Amino acid sequence: MSHPALPPLAALAAGGAGAAYLWRTNPHEGGRLLPRCPFNWATGLDCPACGGTRMTYDMLHGDLAAAFQDNAYLLLLGVPLVLWVGGRWLYEGLRGRRYRPRFGRRGSAALLGSAVAWAVLRNALG
Repeated sequence: MSHPALPPLAALAAGGAGAAYLWRTNPHEGGRLLPRCPFNWATGLDCPACGGTRMTYDMLHGDLAAAFQDNAYLLLLGVPLVLWVGGRWLYEGLRGRRYRPRFGRRGSAALLGSAVAWAVLRNALG
C-alpha cells in the first residue's frame, strides 16, 4: 500500500504540469490544444465551470479582473474550496493519515444548488 502523501503529491505535480502548459497556451485565442466543455458543445449553454481554463490562465498571469469576468463563481468559491480541501489532503497525507473530505447532505446541497443557480444566472444574463 502506498504512503498517504503520494496521491496529493501526484495531484500537485499534475496540476503544476497543467499550469506550466497553460502558462504558454492562451485559451482566449482559438486553435489551441485545449478541450471544449462537453456541456457547452452539446447545448450551447455555459455550465458552472465554463471559463475555468481562461480564468486559470488569467490568474497565472496576475489578471484577477479578467479572471473574475471569465468565471466569478469559480474564482470566489471554487478556488478557495480547492485550496482548502487540497491543502488539508496534503497536510494529512504528509502526517501519514488518509483524508476523505465529507461535505454531508447540507454541504453537498449547498454546493450543487449554488452551481445550478450560477449556471442559470450566467445563461439568463449572457
